[in-house]
Amino acid sequence: MPTKARQYREFMAGDDLIVSCGAYDGYSARLIEKAGYKTVATSGAAISNSRMGIADMGVMGLAENLDQCRAIVRAVNLPVTCDADTGYGNPVNVYHTVQEFEAIGAVGVNIEDQVSPKRCGHMSGKEVVDSTEMQKKIEAACLARRDDDFVIVARTDALAVEGLEKTLDRIKAYVEAGADMIFADAVNSEETIARVVEAADVPVSVNMGFGIRARPTTPLIPLPRLKELGVQRISLPRMLPAAAIRAMETALSVMREVIETGIPVDRTDLLAGIEEIMDLMDYDSARDLEAKLLTTEAIETKYHR
Repeated sequence: MPTKARQYREFMAGDDLIVSCGAYDGYSARLIEKAGYKTVATSGAAISNSRMGIADMGVMGLAENLDQCRAIVRAVNLPVTCDADTGYGNPVNVYHTVQEFEAIGAVGVNIEDQVSPKRCGHMSGKEVVDSTEMQKKIEAACLARRDDDFVIVARTDALAVEGLEKTLDRIKAYVEAGADMIFADAVNSEETIARVVEAADVPVSVNMGFGIRARPTTPLIPLPRLKELGVQRISLPRMLPAAAIRAMETALSVMREVIETGIPVDRTDLLAGIEEIMDLMDYDSARDLEAKLLTTEAIETKYHR
């Protein structure tokens, strides 16, 4: 069987568009797999928002991100790429960051060219490091990986800071430094995407954000059209956290009505049943493992006390 990293490389070389939904915890990762997607991409913004309860402005560190990504990688059988922000320091830090992510089973990482502390790519006020510094980070990332199939995704946020022409210069420099995929964030038009693809000469990833809802910084472009433009991967980092937020708001509002009226309701349209949750998290396998490893007395004590 090929490794997950090899599987991902084959996807990158294939004819089909890679659609990577953003996961931020075990629930979201398993739902992506259950829905039939072939890959998972962790969302740094969603992890930062959900774990820390604050804006994605570079407060979350390597250890916190790595801890959450480790759980996501373990939760599924799919190849998982991880958002490693700016690599958490200079090229030496990037070297160690890449080794840490490879060690948890990720198949690749995004490293971006923002100044640290970074911020969400769709916020104003971004700054980017010198192109030469980012090249050294990419070189460090390539040097650090133990498996050549591990994917180094060079993300650039320069479009909003320096404009298209300088961004294209950066893309060419990042590819020369060894980047396996280019990810230009906050692209605003088909023309920009086409220019990025032309400059890259390696697979290109585009952030479609919410996927099924428009936002000011990223237009909703049909997937076949993105493929025509030469895009190889799209990421949907905000779709699942946005869906979860809306669903939780609705459930909380209904529960407030129950509190105020005193009338109970059974809203199967709003909430998954306990059986669905247990199936998603594979409780049957957990019980099978208990049956193999625990004594009969211990099992009876657990389930009949």
